[in-house]
Amino acid sequence: MSSTLRIGSRGSQLALWQANQVAGLLRARGHQVEIQIIKTTGDKSQDVPLAQVGTKGMFTKEIEEALAAGQIDLAVHSLKDLPTTLPSGFSLAAVMKREDPRDIFLSHRFASPGELPPGAHVGTSSLRRQAQLRALRSDLQVVPLRGNVDTRMRRLRSGDLEAIVLSAAGLDRLQLSAPHCYIFPIEQMCPAAGQGALAIEIREGDTAALGVVSVLDHARSRAAITAERAALEKLGGGCQVPIGAYAAFAKAGGEELILRAVVARPNGSEVLRHAEIGCEPVRLGCAAAEALIAAGAGRILAAVYGEEATVPQQP
Repeated sequence: MSSTLRIGSRGSQLALWQANQVAGLLRARGHQVEIQIIKTTGDKSQDVPLAQVGTKGMFTKEIEEALAAGQIDLAVHSLKDLPTTLPSGFSLAAVMKREDPRDIFLSHRFASPGELPPGAHVGTSSLRRQAQLRALRSDLQVVPLRGNVDTRMRRLRSGDLEAIVLSAAGLDRLQLSAPHCYIFPIEQMCPAAGQGALAIEIREGDTAALGVVSVLDHARSRAAITAERAALEKLGGGCQVPIGAYAAFAKAGGEELILRAVVARPNGSEVLRHAEIGCEPVRLGCAAAEALIAAGAGRILAAVYGEEATVPQQP
């Protein structure tokens, strides 16, 4: 590790906010820090719906390559963008304290999804959001919406969309809003695994970097997100499939986690939901996934992935 800590980040406004947040915390502890912008596959494919890009780690691969080459010391990611299994040679050094994990509906004219007119156009490129939104309102027209948060907000202001759906944490971080904001309850719109949390990735075995950033690790956020990512992995999913998973501690200071998970058809015609309680995060995530598979999740995911894709077998 060099004397100046080099953080690798995507170049979007939100990604740079996240990198600067980590840089500020490290500088406050006396470290010299610089940020290097790295363009990822996901950034280069802005005109293609996310579900069609088809690259695992589409927002992380090039950053990990720079990390492996020693060009950077740390990578800061939105945790929901990280594949459930990191490539060999990398380690998840810190899961920072989670912010609001929920999704938010934004509109200039309508206060909630229920108030949208029939056939209204709503922007999102997330199959998870699309599926749960259309389960609420099957008449809605979901429009692919790529680009950074500011680009998406401009699409809303332009008037060609009645509403858009974003993550509440991203909007809070950039201090953006719209005339009407409706935060979806978890039971209505289950978040992506890891949504609302930042991850710091390092080279495996880099004890110096681990020693620097481990102070930023938030144990309870890590436990909850470990359960979510275990469910996602068991279901064979990545960050762009119609799977949601959200875990939270049942009581403040308690040890029991409640994990809510969902698998849905992109058109919203079938939504499987399951809640599981337990204390051991990986076991909890696997149990929730197995319950969904038993209920037919494999059949739904097979249709999404295509016949050639490998999906979990029902136990």
